[in-house]
Amino acid sequence: MKQATMNRRIATAALIAFAAVGTAHAQASDAQKQLASDRFTIVSPFPPGGPVDTLARILSDGLAKRYGQAAIVDNVAGAAGNIGIEKVKRAKADGHTLLVVPAGNLTINPTLMPNFPFNIEKDFAPVTMLAKAPNVLVAAPNAGIKSAKELVAMAKAKPGTLSYASPGVGSGLHLAGELFKQQAGVDLLHVPYKGTAPAINDVLGGSVPLMFSNLPATLPFIRSGKLVALGITEAKRSPVAPEIPTLAEQGIQGVNVTSWYGLLAPAGTPPALVEQLAKDAAAILAQADVAERLKAQGMTEATMKPAEFATAMRDETAVWARIIKARNIVAE
Repeated sequence: MKQATMNRRIATAALIAFAAVGTAHAQASDAQKQLASDRFTIVSPFPPGGPVDTLARILSDGLAKRYGQAAIVDNVAGAAGNIGIEKVKRAKADGHTLLVVPAGNLTINPTLMPNFPFNIEKDFAPVTMLAKAPNVLVAAPNAGIKSAKELVAMAKAKPGTLSYASPGVGSGLHLAGELFKQQAGVDLLHVPYKGTAPAINDVLGGSVPLMFSNLPATLPFIRSGKLVALGITEAKRSPVAPEIPTLAEQGIQGVNVTSWYGLLAPAGTPPALVEQLAKDAAAILAQADVAERLKAQGMTEATMKPAEFATAMRDETAVWARIIKARNIVAE
């Protein structure tokens, strides 16, 4: 009798588990059917070229193949990316209009810009981080600085005399410098430029001794000896340049600043579609040929679940808000 009761319980549990699995599969199938019902538009809020455009095109190609639908990249540039972001905010929340955007638009601009026109948490559904590229602290060879430890010692011996270049006030690379100053306990002079290229050129020429830059932009100069790499701003060494030590290895903790790019959908997009798009993006970026394309630009795949992405954005926004307010940084 006891054995029969136990068998019935086992059979019931198995049926419940089977039903749950079947329901999950049905939901996934429904999401995929909805995504396969129309064409995709991937909005890049910047002109063609560069990592945002590259990722948008990788994603559009992958979604077209997965769902048998046309997938176009719409470069909607202007207003520091805000025009393209606005287009996605107002789009139909059906998973077919998506935004590829760099970190700064999501985690820096909300605090930096007094009249920032979006509430990222309310206006968008975070899908996933797509890829990231480490930042690196570099020095001009004529500065005579070979490591981050040497830099800190020199900066403490002569406060306020060493300067670092950035692409502009409030840029992620400017804030990386401010975070470094805070964590290392040093005083460096900020020299803003209008863009990455002129900033790098002046460091190459020795006019400014230091700069935080994304690794892809400076790696050729590092490898040729025209710049000295002092440290990677990530917890681990970059697989793209494993010979460069991290700042953390050299005793400077808490300067984990990465250039990353995310995927968002309009607010109100059904969670099942958001979850499916996150899975699709992960599968697309995991392909060997795609990984090589990313590596060629100094990037690595960095996909995560939507909830994890939302948390990462919220945490990073809080870090930059503290730095911006403490340093009284105002957008130009």
